[in-house]
Amino acid sequence: MNHRKSGIKANMKRLYELITPEQFQRVKQDEKYRKLLFTLAFFHSIVIERKKFLQLGWNIHYTFNDSDFQISENLLAIYLDTHDKIPFEALKYLIAIVIYGGHCTDEWDMRLLNTYIDSYIRNEVVEVMYYKLSSLAYYYMPRDGTFKLYKDFINAMPTTDHPEAFGQHPNADIASQIQESKTLFDTLLTVLPQNTSATVEKEVENEVAKATSEMLKLMPHEINIEAVKKYMLIDTSPLSIVLLHETERYNTLLSNITITLNDLLKSIEGFVVMTVELDELFKCIYEGRLPYAWQQTYRSLKPLPAWFQDLRQRISFFKAWIENQRQPTVYWISAFSYPTAFLTAILQRTARKDQIGIDQLSWEFEVNQTEDKYLSNIDDGVYVTGLYLEGAGWDRKQGTLCEAKSMELVTIIPTLHFKPVDHKKKSARGFYLAPCYYSSSRVGPFIVAVELKTGSMPVEHWIKRATALLMNLDH
Repeated sequence: MNHRKSGIKANMKRLYELITPEQFQRVKQDEKYRKLLFTLAFFHSIVIERKKFLQLGWNIHYTFNDSDFQISENLLAIYLDTHDKIPFEALKYLIAIVIYGGHCTDEWDMRLLNTYIDSYIRNEVVEVMYYKLSSLAYYYMPRDGTFKLYKDFINAMPTTDHPEAFGQHPNADIASQIQESKTLFDTLLTVLPQNTSATVEKEVENEVAKATSEMLKLMPHEINIEAVKKYMLIDTSPLSIVLLHETERYNTLLSNITITLNDLLKSIEGFVVMTVELDELFKCIYEGRLPYAWQQTYRSLKPLPAWFQDLRQRISFFKAWIENQRQPTVYWISAFSYPTAFLTAILQRTARKDQIGIDQLSWEFEVNQTEDKYLSNIDDGVYVTGLYLEGAGWDRKQGTLCEAKSMELVTIIPTLHFKPVDHKKKSARGFYLAPCYYSSSRVGPFIVAVELKTGSMPVEHWIKRATALLMNLDH
């Protein structure tokens, strides 16, 4: 079986094999065509190969293919033959939105696609000598010449792609390699032969029984629903409704966990039949995996021990809210199983106070520069903590995005002031709009888009870095 070679160089070589020398000369504005053809091939190779960064590449896996390039090349030739002045905006729209964008179903992936097309289909490509295609020295527009000259230039390209060729940080390579290693390890666990000797089976049963008993011992008590309802007489804001719903969801989860763990212990001891569900729970506890049945309240990528500790902290957050009989000064947003309901409640509170429609409001964000202990409750929004920055570092002194340190895959961001404001008063100049996801998988809809100051780099830099906020880590 022949596998297609990967990499920018390999892709560009293949694309230039699809083009004939006659085709290379067919356009009246031949020099402009040749230059834009080269950057179109580079663009195609970039969007194809970016998938190697996994969730830091594209949020969704797309099947971009050679026909996308061929249609775009034909479009380029037609437009250059029928227009004296290159219609860059029309070309970019048709290539990025219609042809390649026809594959995209995620708005942030579409933003990235548009950023790439803006970098490669532009006037500077045809006007500027040796126009740079990336921050790396060896990716630039070659001197115009023959078909062979362009192919020779491609053959001289590096065989190995540096992340910077895609506008990515070297950390993105590390993150994807860690994820691939984890996937490989999980796969090996499912195919390795199991030792089924009686002695080993008994040892495993004892180990699982011990872990199960320990979890039951540390299991938080359910949150007092009656206490929540009494609190709602004091706090009549939409936030109290959110608190009630979160309490009900977590109590259901705690009850289900307690029941299944007790059933598992009884099954190990031989008092009840080991069902398929209990057998799966047994395996999960032994392997430290989070059972799927426990993920119905909220999704998580954490291993079981870390997830259980996180669950205890979540319950403690909501119990403290109720016991203190007042709204928290700082909200741990990651504790909410349904954070969009929490954010909507904040908007509703402001809409009622200002007597305006909730659809007239949007968010402004301010990064807190002081310690949380000096903060007090506010009427215009809320203070939020528990967000992690992926794909960038954070300059605490300047309050801006900055380059991540080597091996710093995520960094915690300071407490943010989420402030509802009227659409008309909103200004986003000098800010990068960072999507906030529930986990690093970036699967499903984003929670909220947060404006962060771009620092010394342009917005496009952070778009190519796939910079985003995460509510929960994988460990």
